[in-house]
Amino acid sequence: MTYKFMAAMLSASTAAIAIHAPDAQAQTSPRSQSDRQAYDIAAQDLKTALRQYGRISGREIVASSDLVAGRRSARVEGRLTADAALARLLAGTGLVAEPIDGALVIREGNDGTGERGSTDGRDDAIIVTGTRIRGGGPVGSPLEVVDRDALDRSGRATLADFIQTIPQNFSGGPGEANVGTTARSGAGSNLSFGSTINLRGLGPGSTLTLFDGTRPALGGGSGAFADLSLVPSAAIDRIEILTDGASAIYGSDAVAGVVNLRFRNRFEGRETRLRAGTADGDYGEYQLGQIVGTRWSGGHLVVAGEYYRRGSLGSTQRDFTTEDLRRFGGPDLRSNYDNPGTIVAANGQRFQIPRGQDGTALTPAMLVAGDFRRGDARRNIDILPKQETLSFYASTEQDVGDTITLFARGFYAERKFEARQRVFGPSPITVTSANPFYVDPIGTGQPITVYYDPTADFGAETARGKVRALNVSAGARAALGPWSVEVAGGYGRQREASDVINVVNRLRLSRAVAATNAAQAINLFGDGAVNSPALIDSLRGGLDRRVGYDVWTASLRADGPLVQLAAGEVKMALGAEYRRDRLRFRQVLDFTTDTPLTLGIPGLPDKRIVRAIYAEVAAPIFDAGSSFPGALTLSVAGRYEDYSDVGDTANPKFGARWTPLPGVALRSSYGRSFRAPNFDQLVGSANALYQVLRLPDPQSPTGQSIVLGLFGFRPDLGPEKAESWTAGVDVEPGFLPGARLSATWFRISYRDRIASANSDLQNFLRRRDVYGSLIDPNPDPAVVAAYFAGPSFSNSIGATPAQIVAIVDGRTRNLSRATVSGIDFDLAYNHAVGDGRVGLSVGGTRLLKFDNRITDSAPSTDVLGTLGNPVKLRLRGRAGFTLGAFDGGIGFNHAAGYRNLTVTPAERVGSWTTFDLQLGARIGAPERRSLRLALSVNNILDTDPPYVQFRTTGSAFGYDPEQASAIGRTLALQAILSW
Repeated sequence: MTYKFMAAMLSASTAAIAIHAPDAQAQTSPRSQSDRQAYDIAAQDLKTALRQYGRISGREIVASSDLVAGRRSARVEGRLTADAALARLLAGTGLVAEPIDGALVIREGNDGTGERGSTDGRDDAIIVTGTRIRGGGPVGSPLEVVDRDALDRSGRATLADFIQTIPQNFSGGPGEANVGTTARSGAGSNLSFGSTINLRGLGPGSTLTLFDGTRPALGGGSGAFADLSLVPSAAIDRIEILTDGASAIYGSDAVAGVVNLRFRNRFEGRETRLRAGTADGDYGEYQLGQIVGTRWSGGHLVVAGEYYRRGSLGSTQRDFTTEDLRRFGGPDLRSNYDNPGTIVAANGQRFQIPRGQDGTALTPAMLVAGDFRRGDARRNIDILPKQETLSFYASTEQDVGDTITLFARGFYAERKFEARQRVFGPSPITVTSANPFYVDPIGTGQPITVYYDPTADFGAETARGKVRALNVSAGARAALGPWSVEVAGGYGRQREASDVINVVNRLRLSRAVAATNAAQAINLFGDGAVNSPALIDSLRGGLDRRVGYDVWTASLRADGPLVQLAAGEVKMALGAEYRRDRLRFRQVLDFTTDTPLTLGIPGLPDKRIVRAIYAEVAAPIFDAGSSFPGALTLSVAGRYEDYSDVGDTANPKFGARWTPLPGVALRSSYGRSFRAPNFDQLVGSANALYQVLRLPDPQSPTGQSIVLGLFGFRPDLGPEKAESWTAGVDVEPGFLPGARLSATWFRISYRDRIASANSDLQNFLRRRDVYGSLIDPNPDPAVVAAYFAGPSFSNSIGATPAQIVAIVDGRTRNLSRATVSGIDFDLAYNHAVGDGRVGLSVGGTRLLKFDNRITDSAPSTDVLGTLGNPVKLRLRGRAGFTLGAFDGGIGFNHAAGYRNLTVTPAERVGSWTTFDLQLGARIGAPERRSLRLALSVNNILDTDPPYVQFRTTGSAFGYDPEQASAIGRTLALQAILSW
């Protein structure tokens, strides 16, 4: 029977191959199956990987060329037995190895749903992102896996940097380059220059980030995002990206998708990483990483550490980060503040204060009549902050008997940051003749107004501080027959301290302006720093903010087979979870009062408790093998969650995968998802403001109406909700071995989004067709009277209740809708060349629409391809090779052009394409001590971002940090020593 099987298998293809035939010594002295060898086999075409495996293990491998063509191996690293190494190598290929007459014959198997690139855990204990069932992948949902090799060959130093190259990600929201430029998508809460991921541009709160399947503590002023800048890249094994709604599996936040960071928990050996990089010679980064892994009988331990340091990037280092945009065809947006400044006399005339004098002997004759002296605030602002990060990771497991495994994992990081940042900025200062340095340009002795930039005296406003994060988890797994049961618990905490220095205390400044003694009065009339340091120090204020986020988790889960069908086993997973979150916020304000004010967030909930139960079933409906109609698998999942603050929610998900022919798979999914409000969105009426306003009103004879405006947060805020659909195809054509195509259509319909329309308050009465649901045109007099009598009422125009003709609701509430649809695609081709290979790949996202609707009754607006929103097309591609000890590649990143509707007339923004180069060489054998040297040149052509007239609250510049990077060409050298 054995000989017949081998003969049939080999005769099935004229290209049958012996992957490895051991030499005579290996044949007479085979290695024991329990012996461990050092393996370092990259993820690559399967034929080459099997050859490397055969050389290391000494085993004879037999496979059909047609069978392995077009398949890629998983990465294998560490000291492993030959069986364990081969199992990892074949994970996710759909193939198994069967021992026949002393050789290992590769054939089709039933593990095709295994986790691609996994080196984590036993082969039968694999859980892929998007499912709770071990040993399988998410049925019907698209999943992208970025392995360790792809990270190494990307040329990116940090995980946060690499995430920005993913086509499905939109760089708007919390990112270090966005601080101080926009408040969109929670960017305003990024107090400590963290970085996160924002799939589909629906906001970072709509993307769930996991650390090995566990929720980490969150960052930012409202605890709204996972800070990826804290994660040591040396400890990452792979990134699993599920671009599909998954609240039925994971609960809140998994609206646009899930990003699961998998750590190198099975690493064995020692690896040291060194990296140094620079951008145009004025922006440097340094990175040192170390990982050590060891194994003993029934257990293992992995410890990793990383240090990363990067300098700041000042605006003066890039031509396009200036407020004077005339060189790009734009306007001059410099402010009226400079040093020396400008005097506006009592009659409105403007006089520039001359340079080269200290203001103590200034006379009216020395002043220069004309316009304001314009100042470029960008010269004192950093594009990117100085960052210094120290992080550690540890993982251990221990078997207890034959059925129980104990495990624990921990992660700790500290990050320091510092950046010049415009937080408050200057304001006009009125100076009277009492000031000893007073100069009246027109000789009337009346008060003058000085437009003075205090930076020369006080220094640039600067934010600096520290972030500390700790995430630990522990638990036990038990094998109960074919079922696996796991109980686990975890704790995470993140502490952020952000201090803004060189702030002017405006109350103390006003006293110094009014002082009559020259030693106590401030001199606003000089060029540069002309005041005494002691006086300036007495006028300094500040802004200190402290944020703490804590999360406790506990879970009980089980999975295993339910029943055997003709097509295979029906498998099930079920479990229960508990989570407790807490956010603390405190700030000390010292810029408007004599004594610093310590404030929290009134009404902030003390804690949030979440209890959940879930179940998931995957069933094979039929399986005709390689004959039509092939195989069909269906899945259904459901999750119920109860929140202590916003009620309960139930969400289902359905998936289907059909492989009608070999090499062709069709898949689809449908699910409902949700996102719970952030803590600071649940303060209710504690921060309410009820204010009388005059608004434009075409229905009023005077053109205006007096209304009562409601501001703050509605007390009945509930979760945001979404429905997600996907349909896709995966093709690996038999006529072109090594080629594969994947395409996925998706649609996310997002409703009850938490938002406020008060930014467009002036249009409420003019656009009743849009804002009608937020207007009460005939308010009850008793309701109006109650608002007038409340403690949060403000009436600056002195209106009476009888004059109120409408109540307009500008509160944050479950208000808007959004619908985003598009196509993700990935095309790749790998071809073996001798002992090497060449590969081509291109992938991207083509968005079809991104509709926003402010209210249910309002018309929808397509914001796709506009400033502040995702572009229509993003691409990422690479052409690479591996040849013996050498490897390299050229990659490109492309973002389509878009429109800037924030200016009049609207401007067209050009597309942006950059090219990257990576070259590497390995010295030594992978199974022994080896050194890999790599050169990376990102943005090799030093292509500047396209010009955009990008305006912020207090400044402006000429590029879009949400769509492009200001860094420019980056050159880096990296050494990876395995020993």
